[in-house]
Amino acid sequence: METVEINSVSLKRPRSEDDVANADEIKRQKILEKSKAGNDSGQSIENVTEQPEDTKSEIIPNEESEEQEEEELEDSDEDGDPESFADMMKHGLTESDVGITKFVSSHKGFSGILKERYSDFVVHEIGKDGRVSHLDDFSVPVDDEDPSEETFTVLSDEDKQRLEELQLFKNKETSVAIEVIEDTKEKRTIIHQAVKSLFPGLETKTEDRDGKKYIIAYHAAGKKALANPRKHSWPKSRGSYCHFVLYKENKDTMDAINVLSKFLRVKPNIFSYMGTKDKRAITVQEIAVLRITAQRLAHLNKCLMNFKLGNFSYKNHPLKLGELQGNHFTVVLRNITGTDDQIEQAMHSLREIGFINYYGMQRFGTTAVPTYQIGRAILQNNWNEVMDLILKPRPGAEKGYLVKCREEWAKTKDPAAALKKLPVKRCVEGQLLRGLLKYGMKNIISAFGIIPRNNRLMYIHSYQSYVWNNMVSKRIEEHGLRAVPGDLILKGATAVHIEEGDVDNYTIHDVVMPLPGFDVIYPKHKIGEAYKEMLVADNLDINNMRHKIRDYSLSGAYRKIIIRPQNVNWEVVAYDDPKIPLFTTDLDKLEGKPLPVLPTDGKFRALKMEFSLPPSTYATMAIREVLKMDTSIKNQTQLNTTWLR
Repeated sequence: METVEINSVSLKRPRSEDDVANADEIKRQKILEKSKAGNDSGQSIENVTEQPEDTKSEIIPNEESEEQEEEELEDSDEDGDPESFADMMKHGLTESDVGITKFVSSHKGFSGILKERYSDFVVHEIGKDGRVSHLDDFSVPVDDEDPSEETFTVLSDEDKQRLEELQLFKNKETSVAIEVIEDTKEKRTIIHQAVKSLFPGLETKTEDRDGKKYIIAYHAAGKKALANPRKHSWPKSRGSYCHFVLYKENKDTMDAINVLSKFLRVKPNIFSYMGTKDKRAITVQEIAVLRITAQRLAHLNKCLMNFKLGNFSYKNHPLKLGELQGNHFTVVLRNITGTDDQIEQAMHSLREIGFINYYGMQRFGTTAVPTYQIGRAILQNNWNEVMDLILKPRPGAEKGYLVKCREEWAKTKDPAAALKKLPVKRCVEGQLLRGLLKYGMKNIISAFGIIPRNNRLMYIHSYQSYVWNNMVSKRIEEHGLRAVPGDLILKGATAVHIEEGDVDNYTIHDVVMPLPGFDVIYPKHKIGEAYKEMLVADNLDINNMRHKIRDYSLSGAYRKIIIRPQNVNWEVVAYDDPKIPLFTTDLDKLEGKPLPVLPTDGKFRALKMEFSLPPSTYATMAIREVLKMDTSIKNQTQLNTTWLR
């Protein structure tokens, strides 16, 4: 699933007369705006969502130098000052554009700032056994088979560079010779171990040359050896997978996996995990890696920024995407304006009733071309429109090189010319243009197929989500928060209709609604017809959701319309400095950092809230219910929101 990154967002309501009369609040807002300039505000209002229907993200193969160059471009090409960003975001989506229109609670909404600091949003994964992942142990399992610590330091940086180039077939050399400076059997053994453990796929031997000892590194079994770590070097008594807890700050899961694989000099596909997590957050999750020792992984703690690895164990199985119970969130909403009564009402409602299980705004993109429109064109088999929607010029916040690429495409319709304007080739636009170059303009289907499967499916999943949001809003408007005859409930994995005589046996928390597809049934009341009408308006047949390309055939699924979070707790705290953390993280606890002493009567108030959600639900939608605010970027900029880099 595509993740959309935006800046921290002030969820402000338009000021009422009462607000204007409140001089203290006006002063507090001004103080905050001045103080924001130096804080670590950044991106992404998104929460953690798991997509069980997705498969692992595919990695686009690129040379390392190209990757580094593209990362630098992506980091450096910012969108300018907050005002220009806000102006561009006027072209984005609001919640009503994607069917998010209803609330379930009756309290009066209030303002607050979500993710003013990425450390204000902490996510702990909940495994399939119900255990919450925590980083609380850096120790490495004792294993007689592990190499000594000297293994990691015996090779020089130059040796490591040469060995990596040999391992990755980056030059024409067939071997690398490493001189043994202080020749002892122990020293040679350590060098042998270092090469074999740090550079999977290489073998070593000792040679005498001109009276000096050399360790010769060479390929054991051609290019396949790189993808398949040497089996004979792994003890049979040890589980094949090292499981560990990954604590990361301000990085998404796939970026983290790519960084770990680079440092370990292995392919990213030997890692597995249960769900992808936010960038703009502190997240804690379990990862498994094939035949990499805990010792090697622990060594990365000395050289990686914004990552910590711990809680190591060896097991005989990898992890599978989607096999988790959910995530536990710890969220701070800063500079809240609600009264204590408002906050109590909001949080009690969240705990007792819950929130509408809408797909959040990050599901639909932030630009003037929503992802669901591309998904709809795919389902319509309108490939010229798919190409046009992805490549045509669009208003809104985009990187400068993307703007130039789109302009060139509009002017010439020449994939080669447009591609030259695009230094970052890994983006969807670059992948599609490369496909058009390879297959030609008359074979858009094959050209589009170059885009990784997950990204292609993201578009049609976005359309399903768009339909679902709209239908759920209609369902709540029509029937409110009670189960009615004709609604759907699940019995095991099978959906059945609620009959008139059984309606008192169910509540709104039992009701599900279908994502459109060929293997689902629809409600028997007005909303069932509304599904058909919406798809007819989009030139789609609800009774024929199979696509001639199998990947794009939608089987459909069922989703609960109301989610009641578990383990809901909250606290209102006062603070003076917007930069200080308001709770301790796992890493803080391991490092013995105390929580800053907070004033009893500070300038600002914050709402600290905790709750657990099942997979594929959006924490931003829970927060929306508490604040009663539109969480879209467009709406926040129009409400005089300050956006920060």
